[in-house]
Amino acid sequence: MIRLIISMLLLSFAGNVFAASGASEDLDSVYVNLDDRKSLQQGAATFANYCLSCHGIKYMRYNRMAEDLGISEDVLRENFLVGSQKPSDQMDVTMSEEDAKRWFGTAPPDLSLIARSRSPDWIYTFLRGFFVDDSSVTGWNNELFEDVAMPHVLYEQQQNFEPEEYDSLVRDVANFLVYVAEPVKLVRYNIGILVLLFTGLFTLLAYLLKKEYWKDIH
Repeated sequence: MIRLIISMLLLSFAGNVFAASGASEDLDSVYVNLDDRKSLQQGAATFANYCLSCHGIKYMRYNRMAEDLGISEDVLRENFLVGSQKPSDQMDVTMSEEDAKRWFGTAPPDLSLIARSRSPDWIYTFLRGFFVDDSSVTGWNNELFEDVAMPHVLYEQQQNFEPEEYDSLVRDVANFLVYVAEPVKLVRYNIGILVLLFTGLFTLLAYLLKKEYWKDIH
């Protein structure tokens, strides 16, 4: 319960700061919770399977992610690592910048800090905003990012899932990218809990000490 309160306060503060910076009010709102480990794991799996081939998160290493999110080494090797990759490697793309420009017209950006530069709501809205556009090179366009060079990589999921299921999938990706942008948040949450527990214990001891000092004074 304490963790949830801390998470909501921090997210509320972050949201106010982003709004003050002039963010669009047309974004769909998404609730992210770094205490939801299952969501983070599912978001990591979706990102690795559908996004990592083009978009790197080079400030994150596989083993750091696995340790933070409770992913076993066996699962990491089986579902995340490809070819000769090692757990200590950065989560970066193998596609060269030249190939990317030839295929997409531009090199896909690294997404390590996308949740901080754009916001979780932006990510969520973007991934839900693709539509068919026969005039584009990829056959897709996006309501939020006009003339986007990126194809709709989650098309099959959107077609096969119920709308609520797809929204949950996209929410997990946004949640994961919030973690990637600032992994230390997980540590801060744990420290915050310890601080609250210490404060509560100290207050109790101070109260009991006061009662002991004043018990004989009438």
